[in-house]
Amino acid sequence: MIKPLKKAVLPVAGLGTRFLPATKAMPKEMLPVVDKPLIQYAIDEARAAGIEEFCLITARGKDNLIDYFDVAYELEATLRGRNKVSAIEALESSSVEAGSLVAVRQQNPLGLGHAIWCARNFIGTDPFAILLPDDIVKGGRSCIAQLADVYRQTGGNVLAVNEVPPEWTDRYGVLLPGEDDGKRVEVKGLVEKPAPADAPSNLAIIGRYILTADVLEPLSHLKQGVGGEVQLTDAMAELIGKVPFHGLRYEGTRFDCGSKLGFLEAQIAMAVDREDLGQDVRAFLKKYI
Repeated sequence: MIKPLKKAVLPVAGLGTRFLPATKAMPKEMLPVVDKPLIQYAIDEARAAGIEEFCLITARGKDNLIDYFDVAYELEATLRGRNKVSAIEALESSSVEAGSLVAVRQQNPLGLGHAIWCARNFIGTDPFAILLPDDIVKGGRSCIAQLADVYRQTGGNVLAVNEVPPEWTDRYGVLLPGEDDGKRVEVKGLVEKPAPADAPSNLAIIGRYILTADVLEPLSHLKQGVGGEVQLTDAMAELIGKVPFHGLRYEGTRFDCGSKLGFLEAQIAMAVDREDLGQDVRAFLKKYI
């Protein structure tokens, strides 16, 4: 029996050093793309896949990520008093149902695998999605919802994958592919950040996963991998052959908002599609190009 997917883990404990000084007093995940922070895009994507429970893996100094999803009584009262209807509606998506969001501290920055292990009590024995807010996937349908379709068909683990330039393989977890129908690909092996000469393919994992709780057992050993960190890719690799394992070439465009260029590109791509902004954005871009 394939268990329903209702949980998501969002690792948000990173320091955001690429965006200093902006991230000196503000979590990177709170940086806005147009008028929504990165963390909101991830939560909205998960909700669109039917996910109802969320766990933020945070760190010291990131409490405003939790505050963001709380009810702002004073602000809402002020807006109602001024009859700011559109502003009140804009706030709705920044709240979550009571009891549906928890936060867990990752006291030491020991890698993505360690962050997921910190959520072990939240995960329990259930399948769960992982969304890295650094990645925004723009498209007609939630990327996690697309992965969930495959999960409901096959069970096991499902990863969002992109074909990347071969010289970029040392930035990603990379698949050794098996059967491949052009969209869904069997995962026969996984390697974390291989040198281009050693990469088994150029199919790279982006920040969207659906995993079973089986991954917690190899993570529990806290084995260090590339960079001296506990690598999620290494733990997933131990499950190959034990549970179904697939990659999905999802529909949509991924923006790497962990880099300055990717973040700027996401701003433009999101803005030009907005009915209230698109025409004006296109007009002012012409002044600089």
